[in-house]
Amino acid sequence: MSLLTVGSVAFDAIETPFGKTDKIIGGAGTYIALSSSFFIDEQNMVAVVGDDFPSSMLETFKKKGVNTEGIQVKKGEKTFFWSGKYHNDMNSRDTLITELNVLGDFDPIIPNSYQDSSFLMLGNLSPQVQATVINRLEKRPKLIAMDTMNFWMDIALDDLKKTISMVDILIINDEEARQLTGEYALKKAAKMVQSMGPKTVIIKKGEHGALLFHENHLFYAPALPLEEVFDPTGAGDTFAGGFMGFLAASGEVSFENMKRAIIYGSALASFCVEKFGTDRLMEITKADLHHRVNEFVRLTNFDMELTY
Repeated sequence: MSLLTVGSVAFDAIETPFGKTDKIIGGAGTYIALSSSFFIDEQNMVAVVGDDFPSSMLETFKKKGVNTEGIQVKKGEKTFFWSGKYHNDMNSRDTLITELNVLGDFDPIIPNSYQDSSFLMLGNLSPQVQATVINRLEKRPKLIAMDTMNFWMDIALDDLKKTISMVDILIINDEEARQLTGEYALKKAAKMVQSMGPKTVIIKKGEHGALLFHENHLFYAPALPLEEVFDPTGAGDTFAGGFMGFLAASGEVSFENMKRAIIYGSALASFCVEKFGTDRLMEITKADLHHRVNEFVRLTNFDMELTY
C-alpha cells in the first residue's frame, strides 16, 4: 500500500539545555517521511522548499524510497525556517524565529503518479492546505490522518473543524485536545473530537506516552524511559510517520493493528529525541528498531494472579 505524506520540509535552529545547533534539516514532512521509510520502500511526498535547500537532502529522500516529484523547489526563494529554545523540563519551549518564506503561499500540487495513494498523512500545515490536498485527490484514500497544533486553533478554528470532519484520524497532544474541545478529561475530549468526524483520535502525552481512541475502544502506550533526551523537536511527527508507515505497510486498519502501529511509532520517537534533529533517525537500522520495540513489550508485559 502506498503512503502520501504532505508536510513542511524546513530548516530548524534549536537550543536545549544540552546544546544548540545552527540551521539543520527539519520540518514535519521530513520527520514523517524518514520515520515511515522504515516500513515502506516507496512513498510519495508533497512539500515546498526554496533553492537554498540542499540537493543532497533531496537525494537522501530518494535513497529512503521517497518520491520527490511532488516537492516544489522555488527559485530565488527561501525555505521555511523555525528557531526555538526548550526550557529545562524539555516539555515547553519558546519560539524565537518563524520565517514562513515559501510556506506562506504554499499551493500543494498533487502529481498524477500520486493519485493512487492508499494512505494519506497530513502533517501540521494550515487546515486550508490540508483540505486542498484531500479535495485534489481523485479517489479518497483508504485512510486519512492529520496532525495540527494550537496555532491553527487560535487563528483558523472554523477551517480547522471543517478539515477535521474530512479525516479518519486526528493526531494531537493533550494540551491541543483540551483547547480544541474545552474538555479537561482526555476521554471526554476524545469523544468530542470523534463527534466532529474522525473515528480515531490519538492524543500524545510526550514523555507520558500516547492514548489511542478508536470508536469505543481505548489503548494506552507508555513512553520508554530513556537515559538521554537531547532534542524533542520532531518526535511527534516521527511518531505519526511510524504509525502511518506501519499501517500502510500492512494495509490493515483494525484497532488491534493500530495498537501495534502506536508501539512502533513510539519506538521511533524514542530514538528521535536522543540526538538533535534527524541525526538519530539517519543512523538507526531496522534491527535497532526491532530491539527497541521488544523493550516496549517487556516494559508493558506482566503476569498477575488475583488474590482477593
